[in-house]
Amino acid sequence: MLVRAWQDGERPVEIVERDDGFIALSGGARAYFEPVRRWSPPERGALRWARGRVLDVGVGAGRVALELQARGHEVVGIDVSPLAVEVARERGVVDARVMPFEDVDESLGTFDTVVAYGNNFGLFASRTKAPRLFRRLARMTSDGARILASSRDRSATEDPDHLAYQRRNAQRGRMPGQLRLRVRYRLAATPWFDYLIATPDEMRELAAAGGWRLARVVPGDEGLYVGVLEKA
Repeated sequence: MLVRAWQDGERPVEIVERDDGFIALSGGARAYFEPVRRWSPPERGALRWARGRVLDVGVGAGRVALELQARGHEVVGIDVSPLAVEVARERGVVDARVMPFEDVDESLGTFDTVVAYGNNFGLFASRTKAPRLFRRLARMTSDGARILASSRDRSATEDPDHLAYQRRNAQRGRMPGQLRLRVRYRLAATPWFDYLIATPDEMRELAAAGGWRLARVVPGDEGLYVGVLEKA
């Protein structure tokens, strides 16, 4: 709904709610529409490693898919939100589909690159879910395929509420940066879902468990980074 509202000329705000009661405003919808020159340096710079046919995970309003199409790539964009997919198509994304990340499979064809920008490494979710998703991506990608995934290094935070939540997670046997969230906009709310904020070392560990290796890290400000992963 947020992306649809922005496309229709509104300036909406959404609330992110964590399961410990912490709430915050999201970055808003603008980021879903930004041209490449306004992206963070890690996301902009890591595009140099995109090759061939691309799967755009969390297509949103299509910012990544549109840039890659302009560079000559065939792109399939997926998103769990029908309204986001509708907007992506309106803006020129040739192949945008309503599909949760965990449902991707070989029926989409073979990809050379998977892009999960906008902190969408978070969709790997947990220590148990991530290796399964990595193995699934390995089956539907070519030899030498890459994953470009952005995350935010949780160890960069000094916020006492976030640090307390990380300690609580560790005590419960969860990964420290494994968030339990829901997103609210006006009268609508998503179901609760897991979303992972990972350090580069955690990304490396999870990828290795699913047949991938972290080849390089493209760093940025405030803990933001892009991991460039390759098939092991």
